[in-house]
Parts: sequence; C-alpha cells; structure tokens
Amino acid sequence: MQSSPESPQSLGRVVAAVKAWVERCGQVWVEGQVIELKRRQNSQWHWLTLRDRHAEVSASVSIPADVLDSAGPVSEGMTVTCLLRPQVWSKTGSLSFACADLRPSGTGRLLAQLEQRKRQLQAEGLFDRSLKKRLPMLPAAIGLITGADSAAERDVVENVRRRWPGAVLEVRHTLVQGPQAAEQVMSALTALDGLPHVEVIIIARGGGALEDLLPFSDEGLVRAVFATRTPVVSAIGHETDVPILDLVADLRASTPTDAAKRVVPDVGEEYARVGQARDQLRRAVSALVDREQHRLDQLRNRPCLTDPLYAFTLRHRQIEDLHQRAGRAVTGLLDRETTGVRHALERVRAMSPKQTLERGYAILLDGSGQAVSSVSQVDEGDGLQARLADGQLVLEVHEVSRTDGRDPHEEWEDFDE
Repeated sequence: MQSSPESPQSLGRVVAAVKAWVERCGQVWVEGQVIELKRRQNSQWHWLTLRDRHAEVSASVSIPADVLDSAGPVSEGMTVTCLLRPQVWSKTGSLSFACADLRPSGTGRLLAQLEQRKRQLQAEGLFDRSLKKRLPMLPAAIGLITGADSAAERDVVENVRRRWPGAVLEVRHTLVQGPQAAEQVMSALTALDGLPHVEVIIIARGGGALEDLLPFSDEGLVRAVFATRTPVVSAIGHETDVPILDLVADLRASTPTDAAKRVVPDVGEEYARVGQARDQLRRAVSALVDREQHRLDQLRNRPCLTDPLYAFTLRHRQIEDLHQRAGRAVTGLLDRETTGVRHALERVRAMSPKQTLERGYAILLDGSGQAVSSVSQVDEGDGLQARLADGQLVLEVHEVSRTDGRDPHEEWEDFDE
C-alpha cells in the first residue's frame, strides 16, 4: 500500500487491510490465566481477559455463552486452554480474539472435575444434612485412619490423650496421597466400621497441594463414607482445604487437632462442669429443704396445732356471736312491733266513743236502751238515760223543742260556745 504525506491512505482502508491480514492467521490453541470475566445477562456472548503467566501480555477474548457454560465452572485466576482466532474491530481498530473452545487446564481442570463430581453427588443426596449421624458424647473406642508417623496422627493422638486419658484408639495406617491412597483408606474404613466397639471414625491428613488431596475427593471413598454405620469425622488439610470428603462426612473438622476436640470432651472441663452441677444441686436441695422447713414451721405455728381446743373455741365464739346477733334482731323486731301496736292503739282510742265522752259529750238512751238521735223519738214525760264518761244519769223529758230548720251543726256550735 503506497502512501506519502501528499497522498495519505484513509484510516478505514488501513484498518480494513490490517483486519484482512490478521484474520488470515486462522485459529490457534493458547494457554493463559483468566484475570477478568464479564458475564452479560441475557446475552449470547461473554467477555474475559487472558494474561500470559510468564510475560506481561494480556488480551481481550469474546466467548459464546454456550461454550463458556459447557466448559464447566470458570473463575478468575484459573488457567485455561482456549482455541482463539484473532480479529480486528473496524470501528475502533482494536485487536481482540474470538474463542471457539475453552478447557480448564492444570489446577483449573482439576477444580472443574471436582466441581462436576460435587454436583453429581449432591444431586444424589449424599450431602443431605438430615442424614448426618450424631457423634457420641464419649465414644467407647475411636477409629483413626491416617498416615504412619504423620503429624496428623500425632496431633490427634496427643490431643485425645490430653483431653481424655482413658480414651481407646484403634489406629489404621494407610497411604494418604497417590493412586493407591483412596483404596487403602476405604479398606481401613470398612475394617473399623465392622468393629462393634468403635463408635466414631476419624480420617486425618495434614495440608498439601490440591493434587495431594485428590484421594479424599475420590468418588468411591465418598460413597463408602456415606454407607458407613459409624459416624465419620473428616480432618483433611487446613481450614481452606475442602475435599469432597468434608461434605459427605458426618462432621467436618478444620484440622486434625480440631477433630480430637470434637470427638472427646476435655476431662478438666467435665470435672469443672460436674463440680458446678454438684454445687447447683446442693443449692437446689438446700433451698428445697429450707422451703419445706418454713412450711412446717408455719404449720406448727397455726392456732389449731398450738391449741387443740382452738376449733371448739372458734366455733363457740361464732355461736355466741350468732346468739347475740339473733337477740339483737329479736329485740329490734319486738321494739318495732311494740311501737306499731302503741301507735295503732292510740289511733283506736282516738276513735272510740269513750274518748268522745271524756271530752264532755253524752249518749242518750230511751227506755228500751236504744240510742236517741232525734227529738222525734221522745215525748214529754219519757224517761231517758244519759251515759257520761264516769257514769250514767236517769232523766225525764220535760220539754221537746225543734230546731225549726236550722243546721244541726250550728246548734252544736252554739252548744259548744
């Protein structure tokens, strides 16, 4: 392509020429480390950035969503092998790569395989927490599967002896890394699971690289642990190491030392707890005795116990009180009735003829004893009787006179005057 300051080429033509030349390079397998991964929601393409592990070189890679998903779990920091084809973007003139295939390599490949195995076993229910077996508080015997003369064995044995000197250990030495390790661990697990006095089994190993811990992610060993009748404690590596055995075991310990602490109690702490429980029990019994003694004292101080005749005295007082109340009630009733009779008698006396006679009036009777109420009943010369308040008089009528139509009441008023 000819060019000069007087006759330059257009940028678009140059970028197009570079694009055509670059895309003739074809596809190439490349190994790199994923340092950035961008997943786009609802998109058919994702983006990742690869970096050379031995040089300061990085490149942007576009990858179809189906290719990324089929590669298994891919995360930042993982080493992968990609089938790339270089391409130039016409709008920006930038160089990038399109990925047609991606495969985890090295540690990334192992992690992808382990992740796939985890998903399969989890789908079968081997990690279900409801199926985990509980560890005994103080096992009669403890099974230990570990490497011969290993630091993990020393940690478990020393801590178990220190915490509970009387603990019984059934130790089985096996390989803890390499192709034969998983098979030997399974054989030892079967043997210990068949011993009736072994109530818990510890599988212990120190830390190591991912490849060294692969036997404890073996599918056969995982299924064997799931099938045991005896609770299994996994104590593999350090806190950050999580083989599949940790997920299927009935209890995961962060280290072999932690496994010993989980399996047996500390004798000193148990003695202290027993002492505390004894003190609490003693205080509870003393408090109970004090309460019952207080109740007995209250019962003994009751009047019915201090004075056997108290009940009779109480009843006698009640009867006397009732008797006095009855007497007061009868007396009050008699007083009220007496007052009523006196008032009635006074009213009757006020209306009686005798009371009228005592006021100066008299009752006239004829010879036959009939009351005389009119002058027409008597004639001159008739004999009459006059009854007064203090006796009677015998009278003779000398004259009869009439009122001549006057009101009798007026006559009586004149009489009163």
